[in-house]
Amino acid sequence: MRKGLTQENAPIYEALVRFQKNRVVPFDVPGHKRGRGNPELKELLGEKCVMMDVNSMKPLDNLCHPISVIRDAEELAAEAFHAAHAFLMVGGTTSAIQSMILSVVKRGEKIILPRNVHRSVMGALVLCGAVPVYVNPECDETLGIPLGMRVEAVAEAIRENPDAKAVLVNNPTYYGICSNLPAIVKLAHDAGMLCLADEAHGTHFYFSDRLPISAMDAGADMAAVSMHKSGGSLTQSSLLLIGPAMSEGHVRQIINLTQTTSGSYLLMASLDIARRNLAMRGRQEFERVAALAEYTRREVNSIGGYYAFGEELKNGDSIFDFDVTKLSIHTLDIGLAGIEVYDLLRDEYDIQIEFGDLGNVLAYLSIGDRLREIERLCSALAEIKRIYHGEKKGLMVQEYIPPIVTLSPHEAFYSESESLPIEETNGRICSEFVMCYPPGIPILSPGEQITKPILDYIAYAKEKGCSLTGPEDANTERLNVIKGV
Repeated sequence: MRKGLTQENAPIYEALVRFQKNRVVPFDVPGHKRGRGNPELKELLGEKCVMMDVNSMKPLDNLCHPISVIRDAEELAAEAFHAAHAFLMVGGTTSAIQSMILSVVKRGEKIILPRNVHRSVMGALVLCGAVPVYVNPECDETLGIPLGMRVEAVAEAIRENPDAKAVLVNNPTYYGICSNLPAIVKLAHDAGMLCLADEAHGTHFYFSDRLPISAMDAGADMAAVSMHKSGGSLTQSSLLLIGPAMSEGHVRQIINLTQTTSGSYLLMASLDIARRNLAMRGRQEFERVAALAEYTRREVNSIGGYYAFGEELKNGDSIFDFDVTKLSIHTLDIGLAGIEVYDLLRDEYDIQIEFGDLGNVLAYLSIGDRLREIERLCSALAEIKRIYHGEKKGLMVQEYIPPIVTLSPHEAFYSESESLPIEETNGRICSEFVMCYPPGIPILSPGEQITKPILDYIAYAKEKGCSLTGPEDANTERLNVIKGV
């Protein structure tokens, strides 16, 4: 790291401020020329924002091959997140996850992972041709959600697939549930495998001793971190962290295969400033967020009917730890699916929460939340129960259906396919993705057999108003299946 730099610095932002003072005449892109060519954009975003929407140049470094201010920002991020190196990612955590997987496995090689991964993981397998070895997570039958990976299940997968190159772990899941990451890292390393972490929802783990262990502190080799989720940077900005066993140069080459050559300085500056904010104030801020979440859990549970679950779920294995900042609320006992509560909050109370699935809602709490909004949420939930409370009978509970895998995602995605009405696809092999978004965990992935329980689940999700994404048919009335299979 350059001498004199500390966590109080924000090198990219500081370079942008210096650049603005120079009043450079722009004969480069972007074409709006500091907003002059697009006054509506300037009015929307403000003069300071469009003035900082600039292209790579010598004073501002280059994201594809950083040697000055971007390099400094990456090294400060690595220090803050306990990594050997950190890469600034402007394609979201999807890009970080895909770069992470493409760095460690290639066509025909195996990677061990839970089936309840984000669609970006499956997309990476389509791109590189690696073969997934699924560890089916346990499920909580009451909450209807997938849990973490049991250590013994991972050990069994490693024993049965000693040629696998890596193990991938969610740290945490969307619902805040963590597997025993240190034990899984040790299992992987003892078998000569790498351990990767999808840490999209665990940015804050690096800034609190009362939260679950972070991937880098657990010894993982790579972690994809969504700074824009709980870290406070702009949407679409993330970090990719690596440990000492990984080659920085190789990972950079992989990143550059798919990441834009026109990196947004607004996104990079937001990462820089957010990292500085977390390094300087993160510990006290996330203590406050955790306390706010615990208070909210008590308030929601006092309403009756709802269940805002927390650390009491921990069992030492499939729920090794729990992220207490996550406000996940089970809704079925008031007679409403989670997606129905989600819609009511948005449509009737102007409250936008993160997502609702068939049995739960998730309100995402972070450094920007205040008590007054919490009180408004709790009041709305109480009123929804009073007005819309019904019988639980007939509501689907199960949120996870173990897949029947017949082909690799790559092979299935690129196979010749045909489109059929969804009701005629039972028993066929899917060649596309189907998922509720958010959270973006596939119900079906390419190469998996379509079964009656899956079709029932899709129909029920549509009936309840879930947003289904992935299929070529936007209405999910038809599915693409492998021709002749």
